[in-house]
Amino acid sequence: MSNVSSTADEILACARNLIIAGGYNGFSYADIADVVGIRKPSIHHHFPSKVDLVRTLVSRYREDVEAGIAELERHAPDPVDILRKYAGFWETCINDASVPFCVCALLASELPILPEEIALEVRAHFRSLSAWLTSVFERGALQGQLKLTSSPRVEAEAFMAIVHGAMLSARAYGDPKTFGLVIKPLLDRLSAR
Repeated sequence: MSNVSSTADEILACARNLIIAGGYNGFSYADIADVVGIRKPSIHHHFPSKVDLVRTLVSRYREDVEAGIAELERHAPDPVDILRKYAGFWETCINDASVPFCVCALLASELPILPEEIALEVRAHFRSLSAWLTSVFERGALQGQLKLTSSPRVEAEAFMAIVHGAMLSARAYGDPKTFGLVIKPLLDRLSAR
């Protein structure tokens, strides 16, 4: 990896952490420069504006999520296992504080103030995640593995909202275990096993 790529990657990782900690308006290029140990003009070299930086961050986040979903689908073809592993991924990230919050969920709470270019990426993330979860619920219902009380689409939206809400509750209470306390009964309710 070249030095240019690693610097850009460091800037993106720092921006992600700062967004998770304080939202879109909770950081500046000066904050990134302090953390990464570079000058602000170096950040502008890689990302001319904050919009460019955050749009790139969200775009790469979406690519990472899509790659993670593809990997999950390859290793866990069972819809119940897919939902458990998806929730388990977030539970692990919240417990070890590696990724304590979905950056797109946090940015979604700020949609009214976000530049349109970023808002479009955030909305695209939710549409993509919803479509994938809907397909998981459809397969689970067809295979008799998931107990649905609504359509697969409604169940997928509810599941996504509960996962994100559980992240928020864990943050609000300052207790990572809260995530599992919210998610486990949901997974138990959905499982037809």
